[in-house]
Amino acid sequence: MIIIVKKEHEEKQINNLIKWIKGQGLEVDISNGQHSTILGLVGDTSKIDIDLVRSLDIVENVKRIQEPFKCANRKFHPDDTIVDIGGHKFGGDNFQIIAGPCSVETEKQIIDVAWAVKKAGATVLRGGAYKPRTSPYAFQGLREAGLQLLLKAKEETGMPIVTEIMSVNHIDQFKDVDVIQIGARDMQNFELLKEVGKTKKPVLLKRGLANTIQEWLMSAEYIMSEGGKDIILCERGIRTFEPYTRNTLDLSAIPLLKELTHLPVVVDPSHASGLSRLVKPLSLASVGSGAHGLMIEVHNDPKNALCDGAQSITPDQFDDIVKSIDVMLPLVDKHRDL
Repeated sequence: MIIIVKKEHEEKQINNLIKWIKGQGLEVDISNGQHSTILGLVGDTSKIDIDLVRSLDIVENVKRIQEPFKCANRKFHPDDTIVDIGGHKFGGDNFQIIAGPCSVETEKQIIDVAWAVKKAGATVLRGGAYKPRTSPYAFQGLREAGLQLLLKAKEETGMPIVTEIMSVNHIDQFKDVDVIQIGARDMQNFELLKEVGKTKKPVLLKRGLANTIQEWLMSAEYIMSEGGKDIILCERGIRTFEPYTRNTLDLSAIPLLKELTHLPVVVDPSHASGLSRLVKPLSLASVGSGAHGLMIEVHNDPKNALCDGAQSITPDQFDDIVKSIDVMLPLVDKHRDL
């Protein structure tokens, strides 16, 4: 349920209303938009008398929300949420590029790639320290040592970092990480989502391999219900019957999400196809579909990468993609940090 408050209202009136709502055992999410203030009621609203609330002087309208996701719902929060990562804004008319290797391998590798992608236009550095792999015999990352190398790259380049967490037992290790990534395999690891939400850190939430948009938004709801409001959704392709690509990029999810939620949406074209030659066209298609950013895997030696070399592009290829993106951004009313 949402309560739309009239533009002209006294703080005492709205505070009394909020106090009364909380007295009914509900939580209140307050959204101060450009044109109105919206109170989002979270919890069992069946006991609330809509006609009674609507009759109050400060209330313009009351609406029940049918979708199960409340905090993530655009009806709760009509204006776009802007997530600030080290001074770089995701959402609204902003466009950001996250780039880096699939996995942190050595200090020289991560620092060299960090400088290269920063020079080309990336604003946030990605890199896997803990790597979920299908085979238990595959390289699964340097783990805590990988996190330290990421922090070293951040210290040298000034780039904020995003990396994936796989266990609630690792949360203390992520205290200096700028953005915690929830991977596709953990999108419905609800205990992990709740604990990450409690950290109040920005979260990059990837879509599961075979999850619906509603299920994805409900995972965001888990994080938000624990206080984590800064969430960036990441479309990374879903599993279909098509064998020519690793996954199938669901471009339709981007405009749909912008209707359903106020949270920013970025696209990972590297995981979407699993093929480096498709990263550029999928990146441009994502820009055209209205994405707020991209997350691209870049490696200085893809052929010898310890993880996902087939989908990684070189720094020179990344630079070429960024230049093409810059041509497109004015057409979709977006701009990136220069």
